[in-house]
Amino acid sequence: MTKTAVVIGATGLVGSELLTALLSCVEYSKVVAITRRALPLSDKKLTNHIIDFEKLTQYSELFKGDVFFSCLGTTLKQAGSVEAQRKVDFDYQFIAAQLASCNGMKHYCLVSSSGANANSSSAYLKMKGQLEQAVMPLAFNKTSVFQPSLLLGARDHFRLAEKLGSVILPLLTKVSVLKRYKPITGKQVAVKMLLVSLKQEEAQKYYVLDELFE
Repeated sequence: MTKTAVVIGATGLVGSELLTALLSCVEYSKVVAITRRALPLSDKKLTNHIIDFEKLTQYSELFKGDVFFSCLGTTLKQAGSVEAQRKVDFDYQFIAAQLASCNGMKHYCLVSSSGANANSSSAYLKMKGQLEQAVMPLAFNKTSVFQPSLLLGARDHFRLAEKLGSVILPLLTKVSVLKRYKPITGKQVAVKMLLVSLKQEEAQKYYVLDELFE
């Protein structure tokens, strides 16, 4: 039996790679991408709904299928403030997860972050940790949380910190205590997400960095 995937964040680094993987996967017959802007591709399996994320609850009927992939995210620089970043990295994602859960979607796959912690002094890691905590009680049969470190890959905008990190971190992570910060490509995370969506048996599971490279 083939599956229907629903994806938010399909224009981002991981989301775009995931979209490509899903469209090539025979186990998925339909892929629904819910985005803020039109996708630059078309496929017979793909349906692209362009929405206003400020009015997410008005689009509840779009969040129907078998697996919900949440790859949404932004940076402080892009958002302009911690409050605006939280709206994307917590509010939008939590509301979307609630809609998918209420519509009976069975499996939820969330891209979070290495170091996510609801009690972190970092605003970014704190909101990621709070989101992880908030979605766990939702009525999905299966929940998968992916915690990558620095994500590498082609983006539609330049990030100086990530460019520097992509050069420096591979050298630093040769030190054993820093290996958990090893950079990973968006494609590697996307491939792991696809495999997990087809094979995970546990009700809830976290995938930390080392497991994402498998």
